Amino acid sequence: MKNLDSDVIEKIRQQFDTVCYPRIPLDTSPKNDCGLLYIHNLVTPYYLINQKVIKTEGKLILDAGCGSGYKALVLAEANPGAKIVGIDLSEESVKLARQRLEYHGFENVEFHALSIEKLPILGLQFDLINNDEVLYLLPDIVVGLQAMKSVLKPDGIIRTNLHSALQRAGFFRAQKFSKFMGLMDDNPQDLEIEIVRETMNALKNEVLLKARNWSSNPTENDEWIFMNYLLQGDKGYTIPEVFAALRAADLEFVSMVGWRHWDVTDLFQDSENLPAFLAMSLPEISVEDRLYMFELLHPVHRLIDFWCGHPSQKPQSFVPVAEWSEWDWQQAWVHLHPQLQTSQVREDLLKCIASQKPFIISSYISLPTQVPIVIESMLVACLLPLWEGAQPMMLLVELWLKLRPLHPATLDMVSRETAFEEVKELLSMLEAFLYVLLERSA
Repeated sequence: MKNLDSDVIEKIRQQFDTVCYPRIPLDTSPKNDCGLLYIHNLVTPYYLINQKVIKTEGKLILDAGCGSGYKALVLAEANPGAKIVGIDLSEESVKLARQRLEYHGFENVEFHALSIEKLPILGLQFDLINNDEVLYLLPDIVVGLQAMKSVLKPDGIIRTNLHSALQRAGFFRAQKFSKFMGLMDDNPQDLEIEIVRETMNALKNEVLLKARNWSSNPTENDEWIFMNYLLQGDKGYTIPEVFAALRAADLEFVSMVGWRHWDVTDLFQDSENLPAFLAMSLPEISVEDRLYMFELLHPVHRLIDFWCGHPSQKPQSFVPVAEWSEWDWQQAWVHLHPQLQTSQVREDLLKCIASQKPFIISSYISLPTQVPIVIESMLVACLLPLWEGAQPMMLLVELWLKLRPLHPATLDMVSRETAFEEVKELLSMLEAFLYVLLERSA
């Protein structure tokens, strides 16, 4: 079995020496991609766990399976002042990663041609480990999880993902067909990619493998064919298998990376009026079971993409915002998520205020909602101080009172209590999407 595992690992190394992934041009920058930076910013998962805002300066971040270095670049952009360490099995990929980060002017980085299982030899402990599109290629995912856990700080966070067995069932069948045809006996290259393309195009359109997994449009480029039809070591998992692996590695699930994409109640026509049996049982079932229910009903996610960490990481004092008392709100500090704290977003907000047009905050960091997240132009003006830094909740209330001292319909003076409730409602809505981060006073 060990020799078989070694053979698989060697094939994976060879394929990524030949096709360094992702194939993103060296000069491409993620600097303006707020959504991508939001996912890779340590602030996001740290807040979900601790309801505290962390500074990224001086933090140590690992990109485990860095490939050609684009995600390492994203991590560097998203986490100012952090040191980025990248490892990859492929020496060719590591060379490209070094070049990419050097090209974009990042010096506080280092890269090593190293397998995940050998991470402890670095002698480092990390605040954040990014392990994207790698774990499902390993012969034993528990070994990979344990290796990352061994170099994770006590309050550190791992982001990793696995291919969904249900969503990618058709592609796994396609890979079996490629193996049956002998296209994966050795390291697939241009010839094997062209054979796949010719074969799929030659099939009748109603043949299921073609109908469900091939559309003969420009997205079926060489990289897409390679990653879906010829990927060595590719495997799929279900939610129960993911949680079983976490338990075996003694790691604790924190959240899905796209947690708002996994709400099972969103799958029903009226989420407020569920069938009686579900309405009674859903509040009682575990997070694992809720996610598995979503997966069985609607397997649309290619990746089971999640954050995890050491067990019992959440502080005892953690109180969800929905359970805050009025005193908690009065003492709270409000932060804008760092990925919204840009001059471009502020400039757009000022234009909306000047033209009295609504501000569509979800256009910068897109999260699944029935409708866009829109803030009325005058109300959003009370958030302007957040572009200067964190602000006390009550300062925003006082600003809102100055901006709208009179009720627009009755022309009565707006009370401090009314202004407080209006700002509280706005911040509660924005915090649910982590557009703003709320810190409760100790």
